[in-house]
Amino acid sequence: MRGLHKTRLGAALVAVLLVALAAVAAATARTPDRAAAPKGADQPTIILGTKNFTEQYVLGQLYKQALEAKGFTVQYRRNIGSTELTDAALRSGRINMYPEYTGTQLAVVFKRKTAPRSAAATFQLARRLQAARGFTVLPQTPFSDTDEIAVLSTTARRYGLRTIADLKKVGDELTLGGFPEFETREQGLLGVRRAYGVTNIEFVPLAGISAYQALDSGRVLAADVFSTDPPLAGTKYRVLDDPKNVFGFQNVTPVVRTTLARQLGPNFTRTVNAVTAKLTLQAMIAMNKAVAVDKQSEVAVAGRFLEANNLK
Repeated sequence: MRGLHKTRLGAALVAVLLVALAAVAAATARTPDRAAAPKGADQPTIILGTKNFTEQYVLGQLYKQALEAKGFTVQYRRNIGSTELTDAALRSGRINMYPEYTGTQLAVVFKRKTAPRSAAATFQLARRLQAARGFTVLPQTPFSDTDEIAVLSTTARRYGLRTIADLKKVGDELTLGGFPEFETREQGLLGVRRAYGVTNIEFVPLAGISAYQALDSGRVLAADVFSTDPPLAGTKYRVLDDPKNVFGFQNVTPVVRTTLARQLGPNFTRTVNAVTAKLTLQAMIAMNKAVAVDKQSEVAVAGRFLEANNLK
């Protein structure tokens, strides 16, 4: 009898243990992984915005898709406009995150007339100034996308143009095209005039036409371009040297409302930082070319990059 009782007791204990283990398994399945994003009402929504050009659209999709792949809720607001408009959207709460350039933060958002002498110092100052108004600047990209002034190579040879200061040689024929906001920025036409004494510039705001189309058609003699633009990989255009560093350093940093970053926790920052760390100059030029030149979808281009780097 004791043997039979022992056997039945053992079976009963096994049954109890199996039920307990099943309950633990079910509870574990219902409990979110600590490394995963919280779900539903517990998770604040990331409202991610971008500015108004191709590279920003690619960056927006990279961060959006990577965050969504980790379970975060993202509302996406593409093509808000210039830095001034996008920063206003950030401050008003219409968005709570967007990718911005370090030098642009200092010159446009904080109205600094001079730039630090290194990329690291530019980042640290931007981070300190943003923190004072309630925003967190996450680590910066390896690539820097600075404004540059470009001319056709034939124009450079004709006038002997090597640096921005050489534009004074052109005389009254000098026209320079760019986004409308370039005209009123210190890291723009104001800085060019102040640092290089090039006062003979007729500024042509470009809308609905690229800087390269404007150069090719002769609409402008010089144009504000960006160092990650695909056309600059060839020899058709000449970028003028900027020895006085008017355009500063322009690494990308995701700017996030600090309260949001705290609520979302370390997995949010790890996810964003993992994307940022992969964004080399070569990678950005290739993705910009795929979208702007090859006319591929920014959604698809960003998705392929994330998958290739195990970020999605």
